[in-house]
Amino acid sequence: MHQFLVEATLGACPKCNKPRKPHNVCPNCGFYKGKEVVNVLAKLEKKERKSREREIKETEKDQKTDKKNVTEDKPMSLEELSKKKF
Repeated sequence: MHQFLVEATLGACPKCNKPRKPHNVCPNCGFYKGKEVVNVLAKLEKKERKSREREIKETEKDQKTDKKNVTEDKPMSLEELSKKKF
């Protein structure tokens, strides 16, 4: 009765947003705390390496566009707020 299994807690990698265990190197991109610890691409074959590089670039572009969208929001004036319909 005292033995039971606990589901592992996973967090998102800040670099690639893939699930990973906390306080561990990301198995997808090889980064830990913003630094590359393991060169994951060196161990892959040519086709796998290209697909992984493409995937990483896409996630970085998505993160950049998300940041741009957040910074482009300007505070609205009182006139604009009164015209806006909720």
